[in-house]
Amino acid sequence: MDVAKALQLARDADVDLVEVAPNSEPPVCRLLDYGKLLYLASKKERESKKGQRSTEQKEVRFRPNIGTHDLDAKTRKIREFIGDGSKVKLTVRFRGREAAHQQLGLSVLKRVADELKDEVRLERPPTMEGRALSMVLIPALVKTEKGEEGSPEEKNQDQVEELADAKT
Repeated sequence: MDVAKALQLARDADVDLVEVAPNSEPPVCRLLDYGKLLYLASKKERESKKGQRSTEQKEVRFRPNIGTHDLDAKTRKIREFIGDGSKVKLTVRFRGREAAHQQLGLSVLKRVADELKDEVRLERPPTMEGRALSMVLIPALVKTEKGEEGSPEEKNQDQVEELADAKT
């Protein structure tokens, strides 16, 4: 159809002439309300964003010689973060001569991982980053996929045991 004729049809129907496929031969156009098209596209985009879930990464810091009550309080806070679906980075900061005793920091991380072993999975094992020892925990999967060898709890237990073996 001729472009002038298509524009006249659009004016008569009080709609817009929108080019749908500009690369085809000949280019394809439609008669439609462009404002409504934009509105539906933005509505669809908002719906897709609503379904997505962004995961935050929270950080909880420890010292190698932390008290048991302080450790329990921070563990409860980690449990809250995991319940909200956030990743949690556990960091043990070493100051001065404490850096020579990294096994103390590793034992703190192991105690926290043991306490939360049913609720979390180990995403990143303990590693030294400068003067800090850190590891990342993520919420455990609730569903297990068919054909997967071992449940996430078993894998998590294996990771925690590997962490204990690394300590010795």
